[in-house]
Amino acid sequence: MSREPRAGGQVDSRTKIVDVAARLLREQGPSAVTTRGVAQAAGVQAPMIYRLFGDKDGLLDAVAEHVMATYVSAKATIVERASAEDVDPLEDLRAGWVMQIDFGVANPTLFSLLNAPGRGAGSAATRTGLEILRSRVGRVASTGRLRVSEQRAVDLIRAAGSGAVLTLLATPPGERDPGLADAMYEAVLREILTEAPVLPDSSPIAAAVAFRAFAPDLTMLSDAERRLLHEWLDRAIDGL
Repeated sequence: MSREPRAGGQVDSRTKIVDVAARLLREQGPSAVTTRGVAQAAGVQAPMIYRLFGDKDGLLDAVAEHVMATYVSAKATIVERASAEDVDPLEDLRAGWVMQIDFGVANPTLFSLLNAPGRGAGSAATRTGLEILRSRVGRVASTGRLRVSEQRAVDLIRAAGSGAVLTLLATPPGERDPGLADAMYEAVLREILTEAPVLPDSSPIAAAVAFRAFAPDLTMLSDAERRLLHEWLDRAIDGL
């Protein structure tokens, strides 16, 4: 017998198990996602779960990646659209923020799971989401609007977004401040943005950050020269 049917069957079983576990997680919480409970609901033997995922944590990671991948694919669509010249990078950055907040509030269990210490950092979906945020911030930097480094802007947006979602989730739905996330976002913008695009007489740090955003496109330089330029600009930004 060829190996293809077995491989296909394994993929189908994995998908079914992840779908079932995601439903249990959504409806009943992490405690419901046991190997025995998932195996029974998916109509498979418990050893198959161990073989495919290693343990319960591996299964939970797969569920988190599955749900996040759906979310990230929607974000990626916006990024592809944002590559067009007629899309304002700041509008795209705000759209990403809104989606992050909406997703966290709509998926409290998964959000808490992904943001638990030590969990989520190695997820491919989490890494992809972070790269999308970096892409958005990079486009803003290329317009000369950043007053901080791209990395600091990314970190501030991530921290503010997580904090806003956690605060909203900790508040009874009927008592939540509908303007909290927007106010947090505006506070972050005041911290990371200049008042206008960088001009020749603008602040040195805004000019350095803008130049840093364009540096990867300087293909007339060698890889080593671009790395050196990145290092110089990063040191300049940190020192300004």
